[in-house]
Amino acid sequence: MPRQQPEERGTGHPPAEPAPCRVVVCRDCCCGTVKVPGVDHDEQLARLAESVPVRVSDCLDVCEHANVIVVQPSAAARAAGARPVWLGLVNDPDATDDITAWVRAGGPGVAPCPGILDLYAFTPPRRTR
Repeated sequence: MPRQQPEERGTGHPPAEPAPCRVVVCRDCCCGTVKVPGVDHDEQLARLAESVPVRVSDCLDVCEHANVIVVQPSAAARAAGARPVWLGLVNDPDATDDITAWVRAGGPGVAPCPGILDLYAFTPPRRTR
């Protein structure tokens, strides 16, 4: 007899999987536009989205780093202290592949960041209100 998934208390549904690591891709005034020449921006987004959870954002206000990708830790990794990693000048297909592999391995707080991605990492400026 096949083993059944346990149900979430009172819902009749299997328990939800923990939120995975995901990426936020900036696409607005500079990122993803002809202002960053020589990059197939649609292909970059498609390659990420076919392998990892992706959210597209409007301008992240760091245009000097276009194309910007932010790797967000999973909820569990965030609770353990992991923080988002901001990557800029991601204009090479190999960098996109490195990001995808890292996210699939667990991302910040779970898998070590590939050394090559250190070349892309930056600290965003603090926002003031």
